[in-house]
Amino acid sequence: MQELLAAKRDLDLPRALRRLDLFDVVILDDIGYVQQSPDEIEVLFTFLAERYERRSVVITSNLVFSEWDRIFKNPMTTAAAIDRLVHHSVILEFTGPSFRSDKAKTDKTPGTDKPTKAKAK
Repeated sequence: MQELLAAKRDLDLPRALRRLDLFDVVILDDIGYVQQSPDEIEVLFTFLAERYERRSVVITSNLVFSEWDRIFKNPMTTAAAIDRLVHHSVILEFTGPSFRSDKAKTDKTPGTDKPTKAKAK
């Protein structure tokens, strides 16, 4: 995101987006976890729109689509982004407890609430 922002600032965004086209798949992990600035949202949408129907994007998020207005802030931009993402997509929804949370619970020292010390491998 920061590289795209710098490219936008330097009026070089089209070339930066073409460089990303060298990758068959780009993974955006935990989208919506960190609040983005309006400029970051603009380049994110531009990136998604540019890759639409040409290259693959994998996105992970804890937010359901109805909460994506927290990411894009504008209802029209949110709808346009989701529209591009779901067209020709496979959506996998996972429910249940967090594997990280479960792992943390099992890694406690028996009889205490203290985590076990990490073992060198």
